[in-house]
Amino acid sequence: MTKFNPLLIARNHFLIHKMQKVSINLFIIIKPFIDMNQDPSKMIVLEEKIIGLLNKLKENHLSINKYKDSNESLTDQNKILKKKLLNLEEENKSLKIANNLLGSKEGNLITKNKIKSIIKEVDSCINLITDIK
Repeated sequence: MTKFNPLLIARNHFLIHKMQKVSINLFIIIKPFIDMNQDPSKMIVLEEKIIGLLNKLKENHLSINKYKDSNESLTDQNKILKKKLLNLEEENKSLKIANNLLGSKEGNLITKNKIKSIIKEVDSCINLITDIK
């Protein structure tokens, strides 16, 4: 008859406690199954299932850490890209102003229309002055 290994129970308890920092007492969970009248093959199956679950727990823990690191990296990249976007928007505004001052086609049309309206106002003022005299 195979006995359940108490060292394995203690090791599994330590791993669970360390990986998730949860105070699950594996001994309390398994204690009802540790009966001298129990079939040893059931104990072996239970032990294998526990080992499998611990391996999955370890994999999940590693995956969580990996995703946390990835998330932090992506958050940092997002902040950098937002700063670059703001800088490019400011630069774009400055370039639009410079183009208008230097005479781009759109700027020329706007400038010509403003000059025409100013000339019309000056003409109307001159006409009013000549009418007064």
